[in-house]
Amino acid sequence: MNKWKVAFFVLAGAIIMVLVSLVYLITSDFKQASPREPIALEGNILTVETTAKEFEAIAKQYLADAMKKSPVPVELVIDEKIYLYSTLMAFGFEIPIQMDFNPVVTDGNIVLKQEAVHVGKVNIPPDMVLKLMADAVDFPSWITVQPNDEQIYVDLSRINIASGSRVRAQEIDLANDKIVLQVVIPNETK
Repeated sequence: MNKWKVAFFVLAGAIIMVLVSLVYLITSDFKQASPREPIALEGNILTVETTAKEFEAIAKQYLADAMKKSPVPVELVIDEKIYLYSTLMAFGFEIPIQMDFNPVVTDGNIVLKQEAVHVGKVNIPPDMVLKLMADAVDFPSWITVQPNDEQIYVDLSRINIASGSRVRAQEIDLANDKIVLQVVIPNETK
């Protein structure tokens, strides 16, 4: 047999194996992490009302500090919904990703329910994009990606703010540009 034919079949076989492996890895079962029990918060409570843009600025600061070592950039925008923008590398190309979330307050924490996902011009199921994001992005310990539920759990009780104070969400109403948070300041011990 001609050496070019052999080379062609070897190359074609290698490409098919890479594609099959990639499809297998993307579609294989993903062991979804469960969020830890929220920390019980006790102390003096200060209620703060803010706007989406002010909350976005605070959230960006905490994300930037917590994700300094992440190889994949994540950009957060809060408007009528919460939008996450990122890129994934596939076959040497950067593919832009936009995920649209609806925030829901649950026990003082925030659950971001995925409503839509945009991956370039490709139609990829939302749970698959969340699987890829969970693998590629080094999220802080207070963020749990749950691809099977198509959501991201943000455990505000695990975010340390000044002097051991903690924060919990009370209300998120993006349509009316109103976010109400409670800052729990620990009681002083003597």
